[in-house]
Amino acid sequence: MNEWDRLHRQAERYKAEYPSGTRIMLLSMGQDINPVRNNTRGTVMAVDDIGTLHCRFDNGRSLGIIPGEDSFRKLTEEELAEEQGESQDMDDDENFGMKM
Repeated sequence: MNEWDRLHRQAERYKAEYPSGTRIMLLSMGQDINPVRNNTRGTVMAVDDIGTLHCRFDNGRSLGIIPGEDSFRKLTEEELAEEQGESQDMDDDENFGMKM
């Protein structure tokens, strides 16, 4: 297998493992001169043909994550449930006292 085939297969694996909407936590960035802070959560927007995960982070930044250079992980089911609970609480707070 040549290098292109290997990289293509790797990118396809990342596309399958991290579809659009997947929530991740960036553990640390490699050599970026303006890195996203460690332990910042984000959402995968797309994975390109060379395997870069393009993410929108909760702090408003958008940046490509490079597997092997940057360290990250998927959020656990428990973390996702916590986020859903926090989101629901915020929705409830916004609607508090607004019923007519």
